[in-house]
Amino acid sequence: QVQLVESGGGLVQPGGSLRLSCAASGFNLENYNFGWFRQAPGKKREGVSCISGSNERTYYAHSVKGRFTISRDSAKNTVYLQMDSLKPEDTAVYYCAAARGTTFHAMCEIVGGDTWGQGTQVTVSP
Repeated sequence: QVQLVESGGGLVQPGGSLRLSCAASGFNLENYNFGWFRQAPGKKREGVSCISGSNERTYYAHSVKGRFTISRDSAKNTVYLQMDSLKPEDTAVYYCAAARGTTFHAMCEIVGGDTWGQGTQVTVSP
């Protein structure tokens, strides 16, 4: 059974940092593209960052480039999103997703995931 479980969300002040984790059970990380998406109230879902399963190439949305870093640890079967210099506009529910049959770039920009986690809330506020 494949499952994605996110953790690491919370309340942080502007300029602070958080690291989100996505524990991927039933997956071989090298065989899937993984991504982080977010959705704020009243807004469309946004692909934040994606990582290629085959070569670990990465994609970042323009709004987070230079502040967020996606990575994976195959030994722990976990995908991470390090978020630095957080802004109030980063407030959203963050979801981890896995996908095959698409590029990591298209996964973030168009397609989304085949399997989704339950989401974790990130709130950036003074």
